Amino acid sequence: MTLGEKIKDFRTRAGLSQEQLADKLGVSRQAITKWENDRGIPDINNLQGIAKLFNVSIDSLVNHLENTTTTIIKEDINLENYQKSGTCRSKYDAVVKEKYPNASAIYPLIKRKKLNFAQEIVDFIIQPGVLQVADSFNDLSSYYLVELQNRQLLVRVTKTYIEGRELNVHFEGKKCIIDDNLFKKASYTL
Repeated sequence: MTLGEKIKDFRTRAGLSQEQLADKLGVSRQAITKWENDRGIPDINNLQGIAKLFNVSIDSLVNHLENTTTTIIKEDINLENYQKSGTCRSKYDAVVKEKYPNASAIYPLIKRKKLNFAQEIVDFIIQPGVLQVADSFNDLSSYYLVELQNRQLLVRVTKTYIEGRELNVHFEGKKCIIDDNLFKKASYTL
């Protein structure tokens, strides 16, 4: 997907016209048209504005990976308001179960950073698994695959917010690579 196609996709998903997006960014409607038709690209300030508006990274805008995701929801939560019960093994599970009551399936996921060749060599030399452990401490979020009708969402829960992103690739089987991470389904479902 090109940058222009991504801008148009984000704009239409948000229910904005070209003029409304232009107003939010402080540019002309013609600039939006030019960007969406790949006849020009936004400068860095406008890329930052687009990324902030649609809650995506600049990398995901300019990167041509097809499995990048788009944000559906991001909502503040207070983890202390949730309790483990039933199939929920943690407060994080309870958050997801409450936020997606109509889900046909909710799979807790185990996240591992997908290492490139150089990182694998460094990891092997230092101590196998060290880079994975460091990444785990860097991101203490819980991840879930939520199936809603014909859509799949990658849901991230932290102590302060829940964020759901629609997947552009179908998560089939037990594992799936999404951006730079390998996600594996846990042994239980909610």
